[in-house]
Amino acid sequence: MERLRFDPRPDWEATAERLGFTWRHINGEIYWDETAAYAFSMEEVEDGIEAPTAELHGLCLELVKEAVQSERLMEQLDIPEPMRDYVAASWTRGDPSLYGRFDFAYDGRGPAKLYEYNADTPTSVYETAAFQWLWLEDQIRAGVLPAEADQFNSLHEKLVARFRAIFPNGGFVHFSSDADFVEDRQTVRFLEDLAQQAGLEPQFVAIDQIGLNADGRFVDHENWIIQAMFKLYPWEQMLRDDYAAPLPTADVRVLEPAWKSILSNKAILPLLWERHKGHPNLLEAYFEGGPAQAALGDSYVRKPLFSREGANVELIDQGVSAETVVDGGYGQGRFIRQALHDTPRFDDAHVIVGSWVVGDEPAGMSLREDVGRITRDTSRFVPHFIRD
Repeated sequence: MERLRFDPRPDWEATAERLGFTWRHINGEIYWDETAAYAFSMEEVEDGIEAPTAELHGLCLELVKEAVQSERLMEQLDIPEPMRDYVAASWTRGDPSLYGRFDFAYDGRGPAKLYEYNADTPTSVYETAAFQWLWLEDQIRAGVLPAEADQFNSLHEKLVARFRAIFPNGGFVHFSSDADFVEDRQTVRFLEDLAQQAGLEPQFVAIDQIGLNADGRFVDHENWIIQAMFKLYPWEQMLRDDYAAPLPTADVRVLEPAWKSILSNKAILPLLWERHKGHPNLLEAYFEGGPAQAALGDSYVRKPLFSREGANVELIDQGVSAETVVDGGYGQGRFIRQALHDTPRFDDAHVIVGSWVVGDEPAGMSLREDVGRITRDTSRFVPHFIRD
């Protein structure tokens, strides 16, 4: 694994604009960054990223199977008591999952270490599946990369195939997100396009425009009944919203399914460690406030059970707060503590590897960089390639 310097494509900005990649800058700062790219060997990809992804995904599914039968675990996972049967039923029915993303510390030398699992509303799917692949093709065409260069990236094809497998007869599917948040709306547009390629008929409805009719069915802004819906909206909020109570009887298939609320939750980190202590791809982790946390000593990472883009995450190094991300509204709930394991540093950049799962299969890789040790919403997305 190596970080290499590249000259940006002269027309990349115009290409991004034409393709609708409008969040390539965030708050005036570059988000998509092709002044560098990471080179991997095939062995690093297959053994260092792909194999651990498949194994950890299996361990996560085992945890869900156990959790849906345990009030104690549901409590530890902070699943609201009135919604626990609904979450459990979604697993028992076998409600299918579309995708997820593991975030790893990986430097090509030691085993990948799991920071967290973005199992419900993982973002950066467009830049992973489409824009970095376009970068690879352009660099090969320009002679910058050899013709045999490749990428760990079958995300586009696997998502289309997964939509087709979930909805084998095609049909009408609603897609929903915050209509005013550009990245979410454009991400959902991309997923709508993939669904259309799979033979579906996508229809967008803003999350705040979904209503409930007299029969207890969810309806869109035109009063059409919502029978199946992809939502880029986190389950930890959905399960606590005013409209949570009708979910069990509303007869609506939701992607991601409700059982993913168990995995999109940092409580899985101490639970996985408890069940697989010493696993080479796990970091030691405990619930805050319990006696076991003392095992971490004075250096650890403090994480809320529910947090996105690093919000409210704090690094404690030798008893001192070394880095923290501003309050994102997650600071009032419960926390876990995870062993302090710095993000690998290449040049002046700390990098994490995002490893994607579609259905049950590893499907691709994305890399994010930051000058800080915590990845946040402004962290840069950098492409990668396989060179042998």
